[in-house]
Parts: sequence; structure tokens; C-alpha cells
Amino acid sequence: METVMHTTTAKRVRSVRPVGTRAVLAELDGLQDVLALQDMLYKAPLPGQVDVLAAAETVMVVGESAAATRAIGARLLELELSAPEIADSGLVVIDTVYDGDDLADVAELTGLSVDGVIAAHTGQIWTVAFAGFAPGFGYMVGENEALTVPRRPSPRTAVPAGSVALGGQYSAVYPRRSPGGWQLIGRTGARMWDLERSQPALVRPGDRVQYRAVREIVTSSASTLPEPEAERHAESGLRILNPGAQSLIQDLGRRGFGPLGVSAAGALDRASLRRANRLVGNGSSAAGIESVNGGLTIEAVGDQVIAVTGAPTTLAIQPPSWVESEGAAARTVAMSTPFALLDGEVLTLGAPESGFRNYVAIRGGVDVPEVLGSRSADTMSGIGPAPLVIGQMLPVGEATVSTAVGSPELQPEFPGTGVTELDVVPGPRADWFEQEALDSLCSQEWVVTPQSNRVGMRLDGTPLERSREGELPSEGTMAGALQIPPAGLPVLFLADHPITGGYPVIGVVRDEHLDRAAQVPIGGRIRFRFVPDSTTFTNTPEK
Repeated sequence: METVMHTTTAKRVRSVRPVGTRAVLAELDGLQDVLALQDMLYKAPLPGQVDVLAAAETVMVVGESAAATRAIGARLLELELSAPEIADSGLVVIDTVYDGDDLADVAELTGLSVDGVIAAHTGQIWTVAFAGFAPGFGYMVGENEALTVPRRPSPRTAVPAGSVALGGQYSAVYPRRSPGGWQLIGRTGARMWDLERSQPALVRPGDRVQYRAVREIVTSSASTLPEPEAERHAESGLRILNPGAQSLIQDLGRRGFGPLGVSAAGALDRASLRRANRLVGNGSSAAGIESVNGGLTIEAVGDQVIAVTGAPTTLAIQPPSWVESEGAAARTVAMSTPFALLDGEVLTLGAPESGFRNYVAIRGGVDVPEVLGSRSADTMSGIGPAPLVIGQMLPVGEATVSTAVGSPELQPEFPGTGVTELDVVPGPRADWFEQEALDSLCSQEWVVTPQSNRVGMRLDGTPLERSREGELPSEGTMAGALQIPPAGLPVLFLADHPITGGYPVIGVVRDEHLDRAAQVPIGGRIRFRFVPDSTTFTNTPEK
């Protein structure tokens, strides 16, 4: 899986490791080489390049296909790195009140006084090396290592938005309230992430930053936000009568925003969303409803054409309330079949017979505002539309591509009470585990725990032991990655995963099996099967 090391003095990528079939991880000799490669890939993207995720010692490149990804991996080894040009775009100045809870601890850890910590933090220029963890969270590296401190031994469950922090060799500002283990030294009113700006992130990779000590912070009132649209009076659409356990608006996701800390999100079972859209005559990327474990109840406002796909379930339609007294009969409709939902009729999705998620498409698509080019809800970052609530009105859009609806399709099989088998290829950090752990990953049945969500599936079973001690520097990751935290129980990343992670990835579920994984219910069982991956990347010695 690894490449052969270079023996020449030319600055090049040290090695390339596959990350599943749709990404490669370039390993470099240090942060300066990371910045150089990141800069080169931004300015001259490789053919088929979809996203670039830089980290402390690596750059992950996502390709549009397996073939494009293989070509990208080979090309990365041929590149000669050149130092990035420093753009003279001025400094981003971040006013900071230095009163953080960990300021005294940082002083003790660094051997400086409290004033010395403040002077060191404000007295140097910081460069945003890469983004991750959350949208707007920029890992900034300074001109010296005077403030290099370990993360807290016990992370906080909630760090306030605007907290200025140190972790390892980096400084950063938490853009929103979130868990975190960095040392807090101050706070700022700067809006690190604001979707009302043309560039939502205040700082981006490559930007230069200087912190300025102030006695109090002034929270700039956000740009004048438009008056919330009075609930758009939709003459046509769907009204939510019951969202069930959780219902979200999803399309096929947003790509290319990894450098801002934004994951792709999108439908977990992409094939089911595409099928639902195809049945009602929409484009494949039209927005629909993703619903979990039944219970979703919707009312038609105007006559609509609907299709429901995904987990097999009962689809019951009640007549409009104003005609019940006239003896109108309730009816059921079939899965994976377009049907009319007339004005006032109410559709209810029953509990799935197998599987876990359903997708509801309406002809024309759900018309909610796009955020960064997508209508998808990202549950980790909060980007996109909020979960659906009782009484909410969803307008219908104009995302049709056909004048006719599709023909009924056969309902595929979905995971039931048995074991779901998922193909995995060795991960970029499989060498952190002995063969015994690799065998254990695939020889046992893993149970999906209730702590699972769209960020990742947490699995229970016999823990896997690492063969290496210490921490892995954070690096880019993707949906399908099987991370192994210190406790040894795998986490299978799904669409809303963080774009970087610090636990070794033992394997990556093949892209074509992610839809299957999305349909495994809580309490369901999974067995992994290693599929040998012949993809290797080897440097060619220079003549």
C-alpha cells in the first residue's frame, strides 16, 4: 500500500496511500511541504480532482472516480514541490480578550508568565495551514514554537463560540459552540464563519493572521440579515404533519468545500434518492426528504406527484379532512412507484419492514434555499436546512427533466434481521494494526449502537488492538473510513463526518457499499469483508 521512498534531493511527495477507491493520501516531510503541495493543487488542479484536504503532514486528494483517483496518485509522485508564493493581501487582525480558563496553565506549560504568553501570541504572524473540525476552524501555525502546548487531558464537552485556543503547535478560534480539547487563552467577537458573506470563512488556508490584545470585545453585528421570509406562501408543495424520528432535506451533497472545513453531506443512500427522483421525472440531484425509521406524515398542498423509495414500508394515504364525512376511502400505494397525492390527502410512512431510511421525492423537487450550492442538511456543522418540524411548509420547485414520470421499479432488498456484509479495502493506516486485529475486524459481527447518526456509525464488538503507541497527527478522511479510537471499537464515517480525523483508519468501505451501510438499522449487525486492493503507488527513480 505504501510507496517507495525518494532517494534524490528534489522536494517531492514522500509517499502516497490509497484511502478507499476515491481518494489518496500524500505524505510529506513537514508542514512547509504540505503548504507547497496544497498551493500547487489549488492553482493547477489535477484532472478529476474534486477536493483537497490538507493536514499536519498529509494532503488528501479526492477524485471524481476510481480511475481518476489512481491517475491522481501516480501524478502526485511526479510533482516537484515549490514554495508557495506569499500573497500580499494584508493581515486578518483578530481582536482578543486574553482571559481564557487555561491561560495560567499555558503559562506554566511554556515557562512564560501570563503576560509573556499574551506577548508571544500577539507578537507573531500566524499562517492558516489548513481547515478542519468545523466550518471556519482554521489551524494556524506561528513563526516560532514558543506556544507549543499539549491538548487538555480531558476535552470539554462544550467550548464557547469565539474561544481563542492553542493545541500542539497550532492556534485557532472556535467558530461555534462545540466540544474541544484545546487550551483556551482568550475570546474574540470575530465571526469566523458567516454564510451571509461572499466568503463565509473569515480565514482560509494560506491567509496570514495577527491577534491583537484588547480589553473588551465588540461583537460586530452581523451584516444586516434579511427579514426572515414570512413562511413562503406556497401555492404548491408539502406540509409536514409529523416529521417522525428525524426527517431532513437532502440532495446529493456539496463538493469542493473541504478547505473550509465543510463535508459533503447529502443523502446517505444515494441510490434510493436518485431512484425516487427518477420515478417522478426529476433530475437526479433534486432535493427530497430523507426520513428515519418511519412516522413521517405529509399533506399535499395542491395536487402532487410523489415517489417513496428506500426501506420497504407501508405507504398509507388518508383522504382530505373535508371529504372524510362523504365516505372517501383510505388507500395504500406501492414503494418505488410514482403516484398522485391530491390536494389535502395525507401520506404516512409506516415503520420499515427492513432497512432504516426512506426517501420521498416530489415532482419538481423540494424548493428550499441552497447553501454553498446544495440544499442538503449537514447535521454536524449546522449548514443547510434545519430538521423538519410539525406545520412546516415545503414549496415545490422546478427540478424536472422529463415531461413524464418514470415506470414503477423493482424494490431492492434491504438489510433486515440478518447480517449485512460490507466490502472494505485496507485503510491508509492499516499498518497500525497486526494481522490479528485485521482478521478480527472481518471475523466478527459488529452491532450498530444507538449512538450512531449521520456523522458516523458506532459499532460494538470485541475491541481491536493497535500495534503502535502515540497519536496520529490529524489527516483528511472521508465517508466510508473505519476509524479505530483508543478503545478499539470502530466508527464508520458517514456523509456528515468531520473532514479531518486523528485516529488511524484501518479500512475504508467501498463507495458502492455506502448506500447499503446507510440502511443498517440501530441494533443491526455488520460483517466486513476485506477486498484486496491492487492499487499501489511507487516512485520511479530518476535517471
